[in-house]
Amino acid sequence: MHLSVAVSKINKWAVPQSGDTMEMIERPHGGLSLVLVDGQSSGRGAKATSIWVVRKVLTELAEGVRDGAAARAANDVLHALRGGKVSATLVIISVDLHSHSMVLTRCGNAAVYVRRPEDGLAFLEGESPPLGFYRHTRPQVDELPLVEGLMVCAFTDGLAHAGSRHGHSLDIPAVIEDLWGTESQAQALADGLLARALAADAGRPVDDTSIVVLHVQPGDEIGPRRLLVEMPVSTV
Repeated sequence: MHLSVAVSKINKWAVPQSGDTMEMIERPHGGLSLVLVDGQSSGRGAKATSIWVVRKVLTELAEGVRDGAAARAANDVLHALRGGKVSATLVIISVDLHSHSMVLTRCGNAAVYVRRPEDGLAFLEGESPPLGFYRHTRPQVDELPLVEGLMVCAFTDGLAHAGSRHGHSLDIPAVIEDLWGTESQAQALADGLLARALAADAGRPVDDTSIVVLHVQPGDEIGPRRLLVEMPVSTV
């Protein structure tokens, strides 16, 4: 099998720094984990929160801690440091080669859609409080068999709120199906969703927007690994 990962993101309009942070790490027993965090509010304070949470989760995962326990550890420390007054939304998408499964861990209102070859697109049900508000927070954890054709799309609430300023919102499942039916590629889906969100907001994003797509494709088990990053950099 071959894993294809794509990320597209943009800041809230007129806010120089996004409160969303996404990082990736290789798992100790093989595979990858993608960690997406949306810090409360936007701007510099939200960015500081999301970076801290991501680093805490990555540290735990790197030491072999299970995803749910890593999420709880980040919650405990964030709650202790900020007294339950600051929150963050968390999604961990893990391809665990030890168990040959995909593990999806969520805290907060981050949306996750799963597309499986046998039953098509589905919204991942279940709720869990965001990190930081409560002393004891149990994340929602789902485990799926790792099979060819499996696709996962996770995003922060900027995509869900796109168009709200103008009195309408995206039909996200319909957009995913439309884009996936045309390209069936992770990068095309992430870029396409972001483009639709920008169009709905007339080019002025109502909130920080981050989209992560992971697609399990058929392919050889032996071959090179590649990572491509593209981002604008201000010179001001």
